Amino acid sequence: MSKPASTPEERDTMEDILKVEDLQVHFPVMKGVLFKKQVATVKAVDGVSFSVQRGETLSVVGESGCGKSTTGLALMHMLHSTSGRILFEGQDVTSFSCAQAKQFRRRVQMVYQDPYGSLNPRMKVKDIIGEPLQVHGLDKDRQAYEQRIADLLRMVGLLPDMAERYAHEFSGGQRQRIGIARALALEPSLLVCDEPVSALDVSIQAQVINIFKNLQKRLGLTYVFIAHDLAVVRHISDRIAVMYLGRVVEIAARDDLYQTPKHPYTQALLSAVLVADVDAEASKERVVLKGEIPSPLRIPSGCRFHTRCPVAMERCKTQDPGMSEHGRGHAVACHLYT
Repeated sequence: MSKPASTPEERDTMEDILKVEDLQVHFPVMKGVLFKKQVATVKAVDGVSFSVQRGETLSVVGESGCGKSTTGLALMHMLHSTSGRILFEGQDVTSFSCAQAKQFRRRVQMVYQDPYGSLNPRMKVKDIIGEPLQVHGLDKDRQAYEQRIADLLRMVGLLPDMAERYAHEFSGGQRQRIGIARALALEPSLLVCDEPVSALDVSIQAQVINIFKNLQKRLGLTYVFIAHDLAVVRHISDRIAVMYLGRVVEIAARDDLYQTPKHPYTQALLSAVLVADVDAEASKERVVLKGEIPSPLRIPSGCRFHTRCPVAMERCKTQDPGMSEHGRGHAVACHLYT
């Protein structure tokens, strides 16, 4: 099992299992009779680039509507990419045929946000977990098939005899464990986790996060972990990418991002994270953002964050800042650093 690099120098010599280059996912807005006339374009993802090293966890965070879940669906080849490239183990996912996409999904699987809506209530747990094996024709040996389902249940902390029950008989945390077991059925190397703990109680969130960490250590998994809660991703991330309105505005190693956040948006997100120390929480300076996140239908000119930024300059209204390195492995899109 490969271990993720702990320093930028080590990262330079390690293998990237996933590389995203200038990814764009745009949706046309249609109107008129039979919706034949395009009147606008929703730029849900608008030029996202990052890479993920084999065996590491890259967390993608941001407010609702920033494009992080759309990015995840594009990585899974479940949404058509308008432009850009998604390279998985050197192959461009965006150009895959249906047959190639099916084989691709043996190597890349997704864990969904809603443990209630993502499981078929008419299917027993053994059929939910075993469905990927059936789709890919790996259920011919019945004894091995049933043993695989039992092993997967144990792997996520459930008992094998639970396989005969239905999803509605389980709690939210148990249902998410079933979803994780299903995602692991085909022995993937990469999991795209779309807010997998946001629908769970706080006490259960920690249990599920620990399952992800233990599975990564045991199986050598790579994660793209999508979330909006920076307090959650701190415990599982190796690196963190912060998204705002369709773009990555800052990306850095976990400790670097939490200790020295550069972008004003990242600073605002971190200031909202609760701290267990009462005195530290009381003395912490809050960064309050004014207004709402703009619509991806009407993206502001220049820096797309300038309408809410507490330190915006005149140039921010007209000039779009590109990503620039600010220390090894720490990149930020902000005119304060250009």
